[in-house]
Amino acid sequence: MKKTLIASALAIGVAFSAQAKDIVDTAVGAGSFNTLATALTAAGLVDTLKGKGPFTVFAPTDAAFAKIPKADLDALLKDKAKLTAVLTYHVVAGKVMAADVKAGKVKTVQGSELTVSTMGGVMVDGAKVTATDIVADNGVIHVIDSVIIPK
Repeated sequence: MKKTLIASALAIGVAFSAQAKDIVDTAVGAGSFNTLATALTAAGLVDTLKGKGPFTVFAPTDAAFAKIPKADLDALLKDKAKLTAVLTYHVVAGKVMAADVKAGKVKTVQGSELTVSTMGGVMVDGAKVTATDIVADNGVIHVIDSVIIPK
């Protein structure tokens, strides 16, 4: 009986750990971040965001990327340095849950600061946060409705 209980507990533990997903897998699994996944691959950032973290990612949806003219988006996807700068501008070191968000400047992984405002909903450099606290095993995703560009 004791061995069966231990075996069952181990099986549950293995099943639980197999379900844990990093930020990239969580975003891909959501189904509305295909362009972001393509951009992360083109920039060579997939392994970084699959890393230990923790990271807070302000993730633009496919609809957010669709706001960029196709020619501009195609050019961005081909310019690895610029693409990396844009994508890392969407990432903050640490795990910042919605309840912990404060208005002000926040340093990004890219190196410059983005502006968070909390009046009438949370905005990040003018992009509206439309969903919060999508937890991954190495951080958290907050969904935004526009791609934000470093100054």
